[in-house]
Amino acid sequence: MREFVINENDAGQRLDKFLQKAVRALPKSLMYKYLRLKRIKVNGKRSEISTRLQPGDRVTLYIGDEFFEAQERPAFLQASGQVKVVYEDENILLCDKPQGLIVHEDEGETVDTLINRVQHYLYDKGEYDPDAEASFAPALCNRIDRNTGGIVIVAKNAPALRLLNDCIKNRELHKYYLCLVKGCPRPREATLTHYHMKDEKENRAVIFDKPRPGARTMITRYRVLTTNGKYSLVEVDLKTGRTHQIRAHMAYIGCPLVGDGKYGKNQKEKALGFDCQALYSYKLVFDFREECLLSYLNGRVFQVEDVWFARDGIPAALTE
Repeated sequence: MREFVINENDAGQRLDKFLQKAVRALPKSLMYKYLRLKRIKVNGKRSEISTRLQPGDRVTLYIGDEFFEAQERPAFLQASGQVKVVYEDENILLCDKPQGLIVHEDEGETVDTLINRVQHYLYDKGEYDPDAEASFAPALCNRIDRNTGGIVIVAKNAPALRLLNDCIKNRELHKYYLCLVKGCPRPREATLTHYHMKDEKENRAVIFDKPRPGARTMITRYRVLTTNGKYSLVEVDLKTGRTHQIRAHMAYIGCPLVGDGKYGKNQKEKALGFDCQALYSYKLVFDFREECLLSYLNGRVFQVEDVWFARDGIPAALTE
């Protein structure tokens, strides 16, 4: 027999969702069977899979020990515990992801990821103990590409995670990017509206002037901050979130990002140290419409002050 006492991070979940995270080795079919046979109970009583768990509830499982995974050294401890912190409190962490680092595990890399670094960092601080959590782990609320740097939002607890996910879904979060482009966009400030389709085979965006079947609306607002005519530093405010949106959209108007070999030519810039696109998610502002746990963040501007390609305007290497 095993028992879980539901804490704040586990509360609010359906019983079946909680069990799938807390007892990963238990097949779904057996979980449903054991619920029917009362071998899984909540507060000593039979419960439906749709039961919403509350703090203090006791989930008791009368099942074999083989379904409980042996505790191994967490994988995140193999990653670095160093994280660049932009802002942190008891609910959230805003970290500055370096370019070249993936956010989650993929087929070719399973240890050195941003989420593993974050969990290691919080573990070292005593703010995350996987042994004390049945189903929750600190989680990333947004993603950026491997070769794009900038602010990634981390939820430290389940209530914050739910709120941040809703915030992003409801567009109550304003994200701003810096990019270095070739040429100078005309006009110097505008909102672009085109139509986006992803070429899955080539993993690249295809842009159209007019709507067509399968294409989705893409809206990008940009503002030129400084230019020397040949290169420009541009701030971008994304109004939609399409694959490679900034890279593809700026290239479409004739101003591809410096260092971007997918939507432009980067041989010259690569020789000058631009190994990837000059693109950074450098600023965000929260705008919660209703009072909530995170309302104290409303209107605050969080910004990465040191963006490598924008320290002194247009990089000197491009002006020589």
